[in-house]
Amino acid sequence: MNHCLKVVSCLLLVIGLRATSMAASARDEPSDADWGSIRAVITSQLDAFKRDDADSAFSFASPGIQKQFRSAGEFMHMVRIGYRAVYRPESVRFLEPFVLSGQPVQPIEIVAHDDSVVIAFYIMERQRDGDWKIAGCALGSKSALSV
Repeated sequence: MNHCLKVVSCLLLVIGLRATSMAASARDEPSDADWGSIRAVITSQLDAFKRDDADSAFSFASPGIQKQFRSAGEFMHMVRIGYRAVYRPESVRFLEPFVLSGQPVQPIEIVAHDDSVVIAFYIMERQRDGDWKIAGCALGSKSALSV
Protein backbone atom coordinates (compact mmCIF):
# COMPACT_ATOMS: atom_id res chain seq x y z
CA MET A 1 0.00 0.00 0.00
CA ASN A 2 1.54 3.34 -0.98
CA HIS A 3 2.20 6.10 1.54
CA CYS A 4 -0.65 8.43 0.48
CA LEU A 5 -3.17 5.60 0.63
CA LYS A 6 -1.96 4.71 4.14
CA VAL A 7 -2.37 8.30 5.34
CA VAL A 8 -5.85 8.63 3.80
CA SER A 9 -6.85 5.27 5.32
CA CYS A 10 -5.60 6.44 8.72
CA LEU A 11 -7.51 9.71 8.40
CA LEU A 12 -10.70 7.88 7.45
CA LEU A 13 -10.30 5.57 10.45
CA VAL A 14 -9.79 8.47 12.87
CA ILE A 15 -12.71 10.36 11.35
CA GLY A 16 -14.91 7.27 11.47
CA LEU A 17 -14.12 6.76 15.14
CA ARG A 18 -15.17 10.34 15.84
CA ALA A 19 -18.38 10.19 13.78
CA THR A 20 -20.64 10.11 16.83
CA SER A 21 -19.20 13.25 18.40
CA MET A 22 -19.06 14.94 15.00
CA ALA A 23 -22.75 14.39 14.35
CA ALA A 24 -23.64 16.47 17.37
CA SER A 25 -21.38 19.37 16.38
CA ALA A 26 -21.34 19.14 12.58
CA ARG A 27 -22.29 22.32 10.77
CA ASP A 28 -21.70 23.77 7.33
CA GLU A 29 -18.30 23.49 5.66
CA PRO A 30 -15.75 25.83 7.27
CA SER A 31 -15.63 29.40 5.96
CA ASP A 32 -12.39 31.26 5.26
CA ALA A 33 -12.70 32.77 8.74
CA ASP A 34 -13.09 29.26 10.21
CA TRP A 35 -9.93 28.09 8.44
CA GLY A 36 -8.14 31.13 9.90
CA SER A 37 -9.38 30.17 13.37
CA ILE A 38 -8.28 26.58 12.80
CA ARG A 39 -4.76 27.72 11.85
CA ALA A 40 -4.68 29.94 14.96
CA VAL A 41 -5.65 27.01 17.23
CA ILE A 42 -2.97 24.76 15.73
CA THR A 43 -0.36 27.53 15.93
CA SER A 44 -1.28 28.21 19.55
CA GLN A 45 -0.89 24.55 20.44
CA LEU A 46 2.49 24.37 18.67
CA ASP A 47 3.58 27.48 20.60
CA ALA A 48 2.46 25.84 23.86
CA PHE A 49 4.56 22.76 23.00
CA LYS A 50 7.62 25.02 22.49
CA ARG A 51 7.07 26.49 25.98
CA ASP A 52 6.40 23.07 27.51
CA ASP A 53 3.06 24.50 28.64
CA ALA A 54 1.11 21.27 29.02
CA ASP A 55 -2.07 22.91 30.33
CA SER A 56 -2.29 25.33 27.42
CA ALA A 57 -1.47 22.66 24.81
CA PHE A 58 -4.08 20.34 26.30
CA SER A 59 -6.71 23.11 26.22
CA PHE A 60 -6.66 23.06 22.41
CA ALA A 61 -7.53 19.35 22.30
CA SER A 62 -11.13 18.28 21.74
CA PRO A 63 -13.16 16.88 24.64
CA GLY A 64 -12.69 13.38 23.21
CA ILE A 65 -8.90 13.72 23.24
CA GLN A 66 -9.00 15.22 26.73
CA LYS A 67 -11.11 12.31 27.95
CA GLN A 68 -8.75 9.80 26.32
CA PHE A 69 -5.62 11.23 27.99
CA ARG A 70 -7.26 12.48 31.23
CA SER A 71 -4.54 14.98 32.11
CA ALA A 72 -2.31 17.56 30.50
CA GLY A 73 0.75 15.63 31.70
CA GLU A 74 -0.36 12.38 30.05
CA PHE A 75 -1.16 14.27 26.86
CA MET A 76 2.28 15.95 26.75
CA HIS A 77 3.99 12.62 27.41
CA MET A 78 2.18 11.11 24.41
CA VAL A 79 3.15 14.07 22.20
CA ARG A 80 6.81 13.97 23.28
CA ILE A 81 7.05 10.24 22.54
CA GLY A 82 4.82 9.76 19.51
CA TYR A 83 4.74 13.17 17.83
CA ARG A 84 8.30 14.46 18.20
CA ALA A 85 8.15 16.45 14.93
CA VAL A 86 5.02 18.27 16.14
CA TYR A 87 6.43 18.74 19.63
CA ARG A 88 9.61 20.43 18.44
CA PRO A 89 9.34 21.46 14.78
CA GLU A 90 12.16 23.35 13.12
CA SER A 91 9.61 25.03 10.85
CA VAL A 92 5.98 24.63 9.82
CA ARG A 93 4.02 25.58 6.71
CA PHE A 94 0.26 25.34 6.42
CA LEU A 95 -0.90 23.51 3.32
CA GLU A 96 -4.27 23.64 1.55
CA PRO A 97 -7.00 22.48 3.95
CA PHE A 98 -9.79 20.13 2.94
CA VAL A 99 -12.90 18.44 4.24
CA LEU A 100 -12.95 14.64 4.34
CA SER A 101 -16.19 12.85 5.20
CA GLY A 102 -17.53 16.09 6.66
CA GLN A 103 -14.48 16.59 8.89
CA PRO A 104 -12.17 19.61 8.38
CA VAL A 105 -8.52 18.59 7.95
CA GLN A 106 -5.63 21.05 8.03
CA PRO A 107 -2.38 19.58 6.69
CA ILE A 108 0.91 21.10 7.80
CA GLU A 109 4.35 20.52 6.35
CA ILE A 110 6.81 20.17 9.21
CA VAL A 111 10.57 20.28 8.92
CA ALA A 112 11.99 18.44 11.92
CA HIS A 113 15.37 19.11 13.55
CA ASP A 114 16.90 16.23 11.59
CA ASP A 115 15.78 18.01 8.37
CA SER A 116 13.19 15.34 7.62
CA VAL A 117 9.89 16.55 6.23
CA VAL A 118 6.66 15.27 7.76
CA ILE A 119 3.08 16.11 6.85
CA ALA A 120 0.83 16.39 9.90
CA PHE A 121 -2.89 16.12 9.17
CA TYR A 122 -4.82 17.93 11.91
CA ILE A 123 -8.42 16.74 12.24
CA MET A 124 -10.53 19.56 13.59
CA GLU A 125 -13.82 19.62 15.44
CA ARG A 126 -16.15 22.59 15.88
CA GLN A 127 -17.51 22.81 19.41
CA ARG A 128 -21.09 23.73 20.29
CA ASP A 129 -19.93 27.27 21.14
CA GLY A 130 -18.37 27.61 17.66
CA ASP A 131 -14.74 27.28 18.81
CA TRP A 132 -12.42 24.85 17.04
CA LYS A 133 -10.52 22.09 18.83
CA ILE A 134 -7.98 19.54 17.62
CA ALA A 135 -9.64 16.13 17.43
CA GLY A 136 -6.63 14.21 16.15
CA CYS A 137 -3.38 14.36 14.24
CA ALA A 138 -2.07 11.82 11.75
CA LEU A 139 1.58 11.98 10.69
CA GLY A 140 2.85 11.02 7.26
CA SER A 141 6.13 9.13 7.18
CA LYS A 142 9.48 10.83 6.93
CA SER A 143 10.15 10.45 3.24
CA ALA A 144 12.01 13.62 2.29
CA LEU A 145 14.73 15.89 3.53
CA SER A 146 14.65 19.67 3.57
CA VAL A 147 17.17 21.38 1.31
